[in-house]
Amino acid sequence: MTGEDRSAPGEAPGGGEEGNEETAIRRLLQDRLTALEAAAHQSREARKPVELDQASVGRLSRMDALQMQAMAQAEERRRQRDIQRTQYALKRLDEGEYGFCQTCGEAIAPGRLAVDPTVLTCIGCASA
Repeated sequence: MTGEDRSAPGEAPGGGEEGNEETAIRRLLQDRLTALEAAAHQSREARKPVELDQASVGRLSRMDALQMQAMAQAEERRRQRDIQRTQYALKRLDEGEYGFCQTCGEAIAPGRLAVDPTVLTCIGCASA
């Protein structure tokens, strides 16, 4: 990294809207993090071990319960990955690195960030 101005993508260096855009991005990321954490809390019951009581649950019902549990666990793994990516995006925002490619240092296109605000690379580096 050089001593160049690291204004957010789509902004003029030293632009007056920088604080407003950063605030909006921070709010978006924090809202996303809150929603992910709430969903993780709500799905806790679905990830619990399935009871083996054959008297109360038939074999097919148990197989269905195991499948539902496995899907809930896979969803939780994805959710935890998204939580980590969102926390990292907030850290990059604090450090002034948000919106810049982690590989080449160039600005990430605003449209790419709009689709996934946690993306770390520009389209060129992601395609390479």
